[in-house]
Amino acid sequence: MIVLDTHIWIWWVHGDPQLTQVYQDFIQLNETQGLGISAISCWEVAKLVERGRLALPVPVVDWLSQALGYPGVRLLDLSPQIAVESTQLPGTFHRDPADQIIVATARVFDSPLTTMDQNIRAYPHVRIAP
Repeated sequence: MIVLDTHIWIWWVHGDPQLTQVYQDFIQLNETQGLGISAISCWEVAKLVERGRLALPVPVVDWLSQALGYPGVRLLDLSPQIAVESTQLPGTFHRDPADQIIVATARVFDSPLTTMDQNIRAYPHVRIAP
């Protein structure tokens, strides 16, 4: 399984050209092994809509239901283990709690994280792919 960062998930669902062919191919290649979506990504999508930073073609609750139904998608709950891991990440990581939870999720599941976020990509204590 791979874990998709929130922006990657949104871009993949929307066919956004910001998601390069390399990322599209990587996601497609991993559909059968599973595409993990952290529960916090659902909150992030809802917050982006609330703040007017993301426009969806349907109400957010419908979008989430549809996007979680895509092939290979697996919703990853925010477990107590992930919550604690997000507060004990080794080294220095930035203070965005959603990013902390997504990184912790990838670490707990021992899965690579697919992201274009340079802050996360620079963090040496999580596997990044591609």
